[in-house]
Amino acid sequence: MDAVVAITGASSGIGAATARLLASRGCKVVLGARREEPLAILTSELKEAGGQAEYRVTDVTKRADLEALVAQATARFGRLDAIVNNAGIGPISRFDALRVEDWDAMIDVNLRGTLYGIAAALPVFVKQKRGHIINVISTAGIKIVPTMGVYAATKNAVRTATEVLRQEAGPNLRVTEISPGAVATNFSSSMTDQAAKEAVEKRLGHLAIPPDAIARGILFALEQPPEVDVGSIVIRPTAQD
Repeated sequence: MDAVVAITGASSGIGAATARLLASRGCKVVLGARREEPLAILTSELKEAGGQAEYRVTDVTKRADLEALVAQATARFGRLDAIVNNAGIGPISRFDALRVEDWDAMIDVNLRGTLYGIAAALPVFVKQKRGHIINVISTAGIKIVPTMGVYAATKNAVRTATEVLRQEAGPNLRVTEISPGAVATNFSSSMTDQAAKEAVEKRLGHLAIPPDAIARGILFALEQPPEVDVGSIVIRPTAQD
């Protein structure tokens, strides 16, 4: 598959799994995340396996970082076919815990970071008259449960923005939302509420599916003919309620 794909949150979890799968299928991947060491290691791994990969340290809360990631893709490979807005954090807690700093962080990364990714890629796609925006959301926005209030709110804000973008996109731009359920990632690493963290880790240990399951969904959307737009995919464990 000859496509140039930028991926945020690419240093681990769903982002890294997506990078590996797409590179193995012939895609040229440009990887962004805040942590340089795992990015560099993953990029070297992909190149050693015969893939084409570049990376750039990227903080999605900074619009200029997303613009630089997209610019690197177009400078290195001459175009950008898709962007996977995957970066996200989930320091969940009850509202009465008043972890307002965590609320702000989720808004900045999950919502603002996705919007910055869209803003960086859209001018390139308009100029090319083609492109594909894939936003990784969450089933937390489909089934609302305690402790997930702000996290789910950010994900549903992205869901709303994604649907409006799809309607505005016209015949040449594809827009896809991917909603993962429980996935075996380091999701709990950003959590500051110990009780919520322990509950999530226990739940993930029982039913989480591998990140590669989400990567396959992303690949499915990308592989469709240009006139086919996969609007929404929900991927969760069979045991998830």
